[in-house]
Amino acid sequence: MADQELDCVIVGGGPAGLTAGIFLARFRRRFVLIDGGDSRASWIPRSHNHPAFPNGINGLDLLDRMRKQMQDYGGARREGIVTSLRREADGRLRVETEGGSLLARNVILATGVRDHLPPVEDAVRHVREGLIRQCPICDGYEVQGKRVAVLGHKPCTAGEALFLRTYTDDLTLVTMGEPLTVQPEDRERLDAVGVKIVETPLRGLDCTRDRVEAHLADGTTLRFDTAYSGLGSEPHTDLGRMVGADLMEDGRFVTDAHQRTSVPGVYAAGDAVTGLNQIAVAMAQAEVAAVDIHNALRREEQMTLCEG
Repeated sequence: MADQELDCVIVGGGPAGLTAGIFLARFRRRFVLIDGGDSRASWIPRSHNHPAFPNGINGLDLLDRMRKQMQDYGGARREGIVTSLRREADGRLRVETEGGSLLARNVILATGVRDHLPPVEDAVRHVREGLIRQCPICDGYEVQGKRVAVLGHKPCTAGEALFLRTYTDDLTLVTMGEPLTVQPEDRERLDAVGVKIVETPLRGLDCTRDRVEAHLADGTTLRFDTAYSGLGSEPHTDLGRMVGADLMEDGRFVTDAHQRTSVPGVYAAGDAVTGLNQIAVAMAQAEVAAVDIHNALRREEQMTLCEG
């Protein structure tokens, strides 16, 4: 990959990055999207809450459609990993990839998060099958009346259990041997709405074709139709850290109303930004970022009306 100056480099090939690419391509901007090929959207077996798809859509299918849409408008997508990001003395941004160096006026970090998965063999495959689930906002509706486990011991785990109680009364919080770290009144609240709490150490976790089995150290086996991973996630913000971007307490990017980070020319969109981790939200943030970049470049090019 030859060193070249671009209007923008997009880092990440998930819904946020591809949406930004579609917009920048239609704005006829010079950009490259670097896709590491590990978007968590690819794990989605079928999303039923993404607008305009009443019968749902598979995550891989959605990504394929978006790649084609961007490329049909002339957008450049390259597979690879961005290894570093730094600001040059003149303010431009140098993006180092496995295949070489890129120089850009702007960068959109659509780098996402990585979920902490439960200790089960081939966990990602089971996420794609729907046996292991990650997002009760996305698919709580689909587990109505089912036997559901929520795995983890943190307050966020207990919060997911309470959220899911809307959909099923057969709900078990399995801490995998760790003490549940919530306030006494929160434990009472879980008990009051019928959430069972199992703090017995876990001997093993198995996924079969149609159920999840939790094998406890005392010899008991618990069987569920599905299990939610309440183990948290890790935002991918290393590139932003390299240029000094401000982060929230949860490790995600701080952005303004235009998706700008604290570093001039560096934008962030999608799950790496604090907020609601939803495809439609990621897309909206990417649209805002792409439009702001285009308008800023238009002002530099004197392609806007004079102010005042």
